[in-house]
Amino acid sequence: MVKNKFVADYQINTSRKILFPYLSTASGLAEWFADDVSINEDKDYIFHFDGEEHHARIVALRGNYHVKFDFFDPHNPEEKDHSYIEFKLEENELTQTLFLKVIDYSDSYDDEELESIWGNLVNHLKEIIGG
Repeated sequence: MVKNKFVADYQINTSRKILFPYLSTASGLAEWFADDVSINEDKDYIFHFDGEEHHARIVALRGNYHVKFDFFDPHNPEEKDHSYIEFKLEENELTQTLFLKVIDYSDSYDDEELESIWGNLVNHLKEIIGG
């Protein structure tokens, strides 16, 4: 299946230190992103969406700046073209405004659907953190 790379920036009125745990920890992600998130003994994240499990591992992490989750099929370890989700926190130096950059590389939706999905998810995140 052909993968689609979706990239969007969302202004968030909060600090990096408040926002980053919501992007990088199982408990934080479970509050706004997935129905539930757990971590197994191999340090793999297990995202629960609509009764399905999706396995991922953190492949890039820079505290308070960047995290990337690489999704994989635990029953097909040979698969090469993994989906991933990347969260980057970028600050406009002139205005000191914080932006959340979302990069979603997956094979499930087109850009319009992803724009709607991510817009709703980020709005829910903003409600939780007050940003």
